[in-house]
Amino acid sequence: MSYQDSRTLQNKRKTWLTEMTAGLIGYLTTVYIVVVNGSILSEAGVSLESGMTATILASFAGTILMGLYAKLPLILIPGMGINALFAYSIVEGTGLSFQEGLAVVLVASVLFMVTALTKLGSVLKAAIPESLKHAITVGLGFFLILIGLEKSGLVTSGEQTIIAIGDFTSPEFIVSLLTLFIAIFLFMKNIRANFLVTMIVGTILAYMFGVLETTKRSIQISMNDMLFIPSFSAVNDPEFWLAVFPLTIILIFENMGLLHGQLHMLKRQNSYNQAYRTTAFSSLLSAFFGTSPTVSAAENAAVITSSGKTGKAAVTAGLLFLATLLLIPWISMIPNAAISPILIIVGVLMAQNLRNVPLDDLSEALPAFLIAAMIPFTYSIADGMAFGFIAYPVVKAAMGKQKELSGILLTTSALFLFYFIMKIIGI
Repeated sequence: MSYQDSRTLQNKRKTWLTEMTAGLIGYLTTVYIVVVNGSILSEAGVSLESGMTATILASFAGTILMGLYAKLPLILIPGMGINALFAYSIVEGTGLSFQEGLAVVLVASVLFMVTALTKLGSVLKAAIPESLKHAITVGLGFFLILIGLEKSGLVTSGEQTIIAIGDFTSPEFIVSLLTLFIAIFLFMKNIRANFLVTMIVGTILAYMFGVLETTKRSIQISMNDMLFIPSFSAVNDPEFWLAVFPLTIILIFENMGLLHGQLHMLKRQNSYNQAYRTTAFSSLLSAFFGTSPTVSAAENAAVITSSGKTGKAAVTAGLLFLATLLLIPWISMIPNAAISPILIIVGVLMAQNLRNVPLDDLSEALPAFLIAAMIPFTYSIADGMAFGFIAYPVVKAAMGKQKELSGILLTTSALFLFYFIMKIIGI
């Protein structure tokens, strides 16, 4: 073998090692989603094990597709905020069954796919005001904070108020509070895989305080856990379609924002179409795996900064997700006290989008604040969005700014108004 050939082979091995290391780091920074998303899905009527299995399979399939088709080092996992929309608004809020909720995911993903294959995505992006897009993210953030506080026991229903602080003498409260402070410290120190470390430390604390269920669950994964059939039995229900709309809007705009930022970091903006289409198709597959839609993980920044540049990093992470199936009996033991701090921190990060709302323009700020406040206060993402979308044209008209209203926006506002009218008359 010549010196040049030896050098080439050495460089290839180094490249593979770098990509696999980046994929491993990406996996470690995102694997928390298996427990967190499984826990949220369990609120929608499936077992924790089924929720975790669905999360693993959807993450595996989407990430592998991103690596092989788009050839990008991006990991796809069920989106935080979107999973709350699915569990608490689409399923619990409308009374749809879990399978009917998956049909909502499927329809929204098909519409998402249409925008990926046509110019419709650009039209929608231009029609919906930026302030409302950011407000949805802020509202989702506050909603996740509230869910995290509730699941941890740090807040509870009050006797004289809607909510009150939890029981300071409760071991669960103490464990949750300690874990939250540890999670904040690790996050602010930018410790790699800080969320994973948080779950491990929180589980250890729960064991020390005697609040951990130590009985290992037997692994019983059937085909029903690995493949769900969306049910269209509620397709004639108006609420079914009104659930499709907010999910579609969030899928489109969240993925547009995430992909633009991550591809800019990679200096691969010319790969946007492949990445966007892969994300849309992965979202569609999520409906059959039994989970809320996948998105490009915010933690992909860790993969990129670890010198991940190609699809090899994504394939590595995807295979590691698949191997996580073997760990379900152990990770299902992780308590809420170890999960809730992650929800709270992610919620805070999402709420930071408030800085992108033009607060000096009340015609933009007022509807945005309504969305951000009413999502957690009504415990419904769809209802919270409705308040802001209905208020937007009213405020603009009151200030003589009707020319800023697009036909698509007015149609959207009218649909949300119709949604409220149906609630009033009891349909």
